[in-house]
Amino acid sequence: MAYDKFNILKSSAVPLPIENVDTDQIIPARFLKATERKGFGDNLFRDWRYNADNTPKEQFVLNNPIYSGKILVGGKNFGSGSSREHAAWAVYDYGFRCVISSFFADIFRGNCLNIGVLPVQVSPEFLDKIFKAIEAEPNTELEVNLPEETITILATGEKEIFAINEYKKDNMTNGFDDIDYLLNVKEDIKTFAESRPF
Repeated sequence: MAYDKFNILKSSAVPLPIENVDTDQIIPARFLKATERKGFGDNLFRDWRYNADNTPKEQFVLNNPIYSGKILVGGKNFGSGSSREHAAWAVYDYGFRCVISSFFADIFRGNCLNIGVLPVQVSPEFLDKIFKAIEAEPNTELEVNLPEETITILATGEKEIFAINEYKKDNMTNGFDDIDYLLNVKEDIKTFAESRPF
């Protein structure tokens, strides 16, 4: 399943300065019945966003109209817990294309990269600068430059480099998942296979 190409993302951000956000908080287990990637955004952080009667919790950041954008900024150890792919699906389906944290759980990071959400790991110091910039000005824009592997707070020009696997980077810039990648190089695979002795 192809997804949006990721090159340079310039957007305001939604701050979630909570550490150890696990996948059951991102998408509760009762919503894991579907096998397609659609519709999970409605239940992103469901138990934090809504009361038992389905009314929005005004104090939760996703219900606060002063915050918006395609970037979610989370606290340390984002995406821990179970390995459910649906957590990354919910993040993408809600409209986020990038999650920033000072540390990601490995499986969540991989699941994000597989569907077109860029997990940007920054230093704790730079993460703190981002949170403070958004607190001072909710419309603060960040620039995430995938080709150069940099993230910049545009208001101050402060910048940090992040790392990404080259294969995943190439897939994201082309909007490929793993199957799309194989289909894109199928002629190369066929040529290689034909050159091998039986």
